[in-house]
Amino acid sequence: MSQRFAICIQSDGNEDLEVGRVYPILADDSAARDGYIRVIDSSGEDYLYPADFFVPIALPAKAERALLAALSSTSAA
Repeated sequence: MSQRFAICIQSDGNEDLEVGRVYPILADDSAARDGYIRVIDSSGEDYLYPADFFVPIALPAKAERALLAALSSTSAA
């Protein structure tokens, strides 16, 4: 299991984040040092958000594959 996903726990009214939704994390060490996390949000684009908006989660490989497949099918549409 890896931590390539995070669950949103706060959105501060941002329309591209939904509390309770799982988002893919993209590695960004520079952002992390500044207290931010890079995720692919509901718009389908990757953006930086405050890290405290999310809790990284570990998922079984089968769940990761399913989420990544769902994301790729929605971005291809």
